[in-house]
Amino acid sequence: MKNYKMNTKCVQAGYRPGNGEPRQVPIIQSTTFKYDTSEDMGKLFDLEATGYFYSRLQNPTNDYVAAKIADMEGGTAAMLTSSGQAANFFALFNICNCGDHIVASSSIYGGTFNLISITMAKMGVTATFVSPDCTEEELNAAFKPNTKAVFGETIANPALTVLDIEKFANAAHAHGVPLIVDNTFPTPINCRPFEWGADIVTHSTTKYMDGHGAALGGAVVDSGTFDWMAHADKFPGLCTPDDSYHGITYAEKFGKEGAFITKCTAQLMRDLGSIQSPQNAFILNLGLESLHVRMPRHCENGQAVAEFLQKHPKVAYVNYCGLPSDKYYEVAKKYLPNGSCGVVSFGLKGGREAAEIFMKNLKLAAIETHVADARTCCLNPATSTHRQMNDEQLKEAGVPAELIRISCGIEDKEDLISDISQALDCIK
Repeated sequence: MKNYKMNTKCVQAGYRPGNGEPRQVPIIQSTTFKYDTSEDMGKLFDLEATGYFYSRLQNPTNDYVAAKIADMEGGTAAMLTSSGQAANFFALFNICNCGDHIVASSSIYGGTFNLISITMAKMGVTATFVSPDCTEEELNAAFKPNTKAVFGETIANPALTVLDIEKFANAAHAHGVPLIVDNTFPTPINCRPFEWGADIVTHSTTKYMDGHGAALGGAVVDSGTFDWMAHADKFPGLCTPDDSYHGITYAEKFGKEGAFITKCTAQLMRDLGSIQSPQNAFILNLGLESLHVRMPRHCENGQAVAEFLQKHPKVAYVNYCGLPSDKYYEVAKKYLPNGSCGVVSFGLKGGREAAEIFMKNLKLAAIETHVADARTCCLNPATSTHRQMNDEQLKEAGVPAELIRISCGIEDKEDLISDISQALDCIK
């Protein structure tokens, strides 16, 4: 559906039923698939034919929904994973081996920071973190001969920094490696990183794509534009024979358009099995069908709440790239001209005590670790996810004690502002 508009892709892409087939994406809730002969199944194991034999690797329901996300992002191939964390790990580990190196933005989701800096380090993959605001010289200085990928988030969670995608893409390509961008917060409705030079896109589909807090999931999408064979010495996993599949060389057999996702499925999903369940893929597809309707409302509510907070005397600062005063306003106009997301963070002048009072008095906004949901949710990291840290440690981690993160849902913005206002009034 390459020539259709985004609104149509959200509803119709990925699955087109034939005559007499189910109108809705069918849930293929089966672990295995039957074949008439061993020869037929053998062709699948040799990657000589397309099809399914075990849902730990692939499942038709998942592939229908992955195809929709690929179409929405403008990519050539995609796969679903069990979570956004699994998607980021697969995207990186698919091209990184023990002894390799990653350049990453320092302003990324804490779980992904730990994945790269701690867990992957135990596997022998090291990383250099750079500020998203670094100069081109500082960015280029972070690369090493063994660098295999660059990673960043379009809009960072929870810092809400906005990545200069072109700057990071240009640096990555100058060093012969792909740029991987987590596009969870803006979704392809508000940003398509491939159009700015990114090569691989990931998502936590648990967030806006599902949109209802119903199903965990992740996605990896390939642009199909990175020339692996042009940098064959850097990517032996894609550019040399795979003995576990009778010597297939992925980049030769499946080309730029299919090599990355085929290898990711045939090797990583085969061995690690972080597959999204067909039931969750079905739920995800229901969310995708309304994504183009929901995202503008999330942005409208986020903008209204940010503007209200910016004027409130008890608020010390507001982070939201839709505000002209925000540090990332200009870069957001370039990459996010139609809006960013519904997540706003702000600090209260009264510090930790004020934050605790504010949180206790919210009535409409729910206190949750979740974000990017149809329902408004709110979090004070100092009293929840980061409660083991003292005030000085919180400040160093970029989540000071007074920080509140609010994810504006799709309720009426006046009701959201009213709830926030009455909670602020409780701070004396």
